[in-house]
Amino acid sequence: MNRKKSKSSGGIVYSTSQDFKLTEEEEQERIIAPPAQQQLKVLLDRKQRGGKVVTLIEGLQLSDSDIDDMARQLKTHCGGGGSAKNGEIIIQGDHRDKIVQWLIKKGFSKTKRVS
Repeated sequence: MNRKKSKSSGGIVYSTSQDFKLTEEEEQERIIAPPAQQQLKVLLDRKQRGGKVVTLIEGLQLSDSDIDDMARQLKTHCGGGGSAKNGEIIIQGDHRDKIVQWLIKKGFSKTKRVS
């Protein structure tokens, strides 16, 4: 029988230490910079994808929920699939020009297209 470990206890189920006190770890938040100060790179990638092409957006300094929301909007704008992982947005296909124009419209003025 598997028991799920509680996130609030940090995975500790029992301690024999007399001085042990359960403390909650503070969640580290990303430093969120204004869109005009963020230097984004929009590039094409084929690595570990079976030869299929994806467009990557790197350098985002946003919260995870904002990155997910932006990924959803970009997928709709480009008409393709994709995801948001590890602070990057992945859009299926070569949509570099479309994405750079969309990001500049949204205020990310330091966006660069990388070949």
